[in-house]
Amino acid sequence: MVDKNLDLSLRAGHRERLRQNFLDDKLADYELLELLLSYAIPRRDVKPLAKMLLAKFGGIFPILETPIEELCRVPGIGQNTAIFLKAIQKIFLVGYRSSGADKPIFHNPEQFNNYCKLLLGGKGIEEMHVLYLDSDRRLLEDELHSHGTIDCTTLYDREIIGRAMTLGAKFVVLVHNHPKAQTSFSKEDVQITIELKNKLDAIGVILHDHCVVSGGILYSMRDLMLLQ
Repeated sequence: MVDKNLDLSLRAGHRERLRQNFLDDKLADYELLELLLSYAIPRRDVKPLAKMLLAKFGGIFPILETPIEELCRVPGIGQNTAIFLKAIQKIFLVGYRSSGADKPIFHNPEQFNNYCKLLLGGKGIEEMHVLYLDSDRRLLEDELHSHGTIDCTTLYDREIIGRAMTLGAKFVVLVHNHPKAQTSFSKEDVQITIELKNKLDAIGVILHDHCVVSGGILYSMRDLMLLQ
């Protein structure tokens, strides 16, 4: 029979080593996730759960992107733990938005990439977001423009033009998701984007880019030379 006091002592010692290794910047990814889970699930050995989550989802970011309902279906993950993980995602998003308001949003491409993936990764239906930027490409607003279906969303040109004028935006970035993995822009995506670009040009606002998140990849119309 296992001595419960000894088991608790060993677990406490292990978690103290995790915390010290975190301070020393010596944690592997599964150990970082294990450390986080230890605060949500304090009375269990969560190393197996951390390793299982990484194996199932392929990384920490995909775990944070996963809808709360899907997380709750994972054995060992209750609602409180799922909320804890999704709260971390929200903290990242708040931090990225704050940084984007202080500095040009594209000053750190990796940060912008991660922001878009956290914002839209893992969603089961398409969402269109519009990022309104000032003359220095700093973020004025990130607004949910429309919800769609599993393979379609809608773009309302007049709303975007009116909002850009109200905010005094000089640049606009579109970001949406494709729930189907690794699918880039459709012909319809390109067509409606070019139509919006021409209308924004007429009022002196530049459509800087249109990005799509799909299967953990961020595709850019600008990089793919589709905006010309």
